[in-house]
Amino acid sequence: MIEQLVGEIEARFADLQRQLGDPEVIADRDRYAQVAKAYRELEEPARLAREWRRAKDDVAGAEELLAEDGSDPELRELLRSAKERVADLEEQIRLAMVKPDPNDEKNVIVEIQPGAGGEEAGLWAGDLYRMLTRYAERRGFETELLSSGDGKYTFAIKGKGAYSVFKFEGGTHRVQRVPQTESQGRIHTSTATVAVLPEAEEVEVHIDPNDLQIDVYRSTGPGGQSVNTTDSAVRITHKPTGIVVSMQDEKSQLQNRERALRVLRARLYERARAEQEAKIAADRRQQVGSGERAEKIRTYNYGERRVTDHRIKLTLYNLDQVLAGELEELTAALQADERRRLLAQQAEGEVGR
Repeated sequence: MIEQLVGEIEARFADLQRQLGDPEVIADRDRYAQVAKAYRELEEPARLAREWRRAKDDVAGAEELLAEDGSDPELRELLRSAKERVADLEEQIRLAMVKPDPNDEKNVIVEIQPGAGGEEAGLWAGDLYRMLTRYAERRGFETELLSSGDGKYTFAIKGKGAYSVFKFEGGTHRVQRVPQTESQGRIHTSTATVAVLPEAEEVEVHIDPNDLQIDVYRSTGPGGQSVNTTDSAVRITHKPTGIVVSMQDEKSQLQNRERALRVLRARLYERARAEQEAKIAADRRQQVGSGERAEKIRTYNYGERRVTDHRIKLTLYNLDQVLAGELEELTAALQADERRRLLAQQAEGEVGR
């Protein structure tokens, strides 16, 4: 099985190399871009395939020497090490060939909403907003606040691969801490929900203008005070689904309308994606566009300075760093877990065929 996979990788990579030097391919800009993309995606599997070939040669060489002198302990250790290297490379090759999520390269829209816990939940939602935007900055992504108010935050994270990093933040985040307003020093548990939506292009989600009810009204600030004297706030209702998006942060009605349509498009895209996944396998369904999820994904315990991701049962004792946006270790572990799960599902599919 692995011999066949390695052979397919080598043949495909050689063919892509040939096409990149083909004058006809070079002259066709779109085709050349597709070939170049496929080449980049296969570079790592091809490198691993070469290493696997070398490791297999090492095994064969060690076995040949042991056939002549089976009592040499150094040769036995060399053979054991070479076989371990072959097995490790085989797993890496299979993982490298797992088909990535087609949305991984997209920008994302993130929606954070307070959950259980009253005022403390609103404060926690703000902490999550700061944590995720700091993490985005650390990873070199651009952030754009689209809307905020009443403890809710809607913002975009832009940059190649944003969804591949932030999709793991979708779900319910639970915090255990003593609120600043707690005079007895009792620990409270609060939650906030995070929805991470791949941002859809207009060509991916067609919205019929006849399906929209667009209301405009005067923007208001804290306490009901008027922000401006024009009807610049926009509320868009998608009548077929009942999804409602409101925007009022910009002074221009047109800008608020465009932002609302961006969020609506992302919610509709995620809704369609979740429905499609539910048909394929109910247990693989991702979070829906509402940002709700029955199970908590992560707990932040202030007393123990502990962060626990319940999906992969990983606990870190660096709460301050995580809240400051240092989520790289969590993301790497979640990405590795995703690849293993996809590999297992891919293997099950091959067995079932």
